[in-house]
Amino acid sequence: MYDEHDLIESPLQQKYTSEGKTVEVCIYRLPDTGWTLEIVDEYNNSTIFDGEFESDQEAFDLFLKEVEQEGIESMIGPKPGSSLH
Repeated sequence: MYDEHDLIESPLQQKYTSEGKTVEVCIYRLPDTGWTLEIVDEYNNSTIFDGEFESDQEAFDLFLKEVEQEGIESMIGPKPGSSLH
C-alpha cells in the first residue's frame, strides 16, 4: 500500500500562465504506475486527464497542446458560488 509520502512529483510541475490566467500543472505518479496529469485552477478546481502517461514529458506536452488548441480558459472551472445553467 502506498501513501502520499510515496508520491513522485515531476520536475515539470509548475504554475503556467497564458492569456492572463494561471493554472498549476501537477504531474505525479506512484512507484509502480504511469504519470498522472492534473490541472488545478485559481478556484482550486481540479481536472485530471484520463489515463496514465509513459513519461512526465508526454503529460506536459499534452497539456501544452491542449492550451494551444483550446486555450487556457478551457482548463478553468467555475468560480466558487457561481451557478451553472
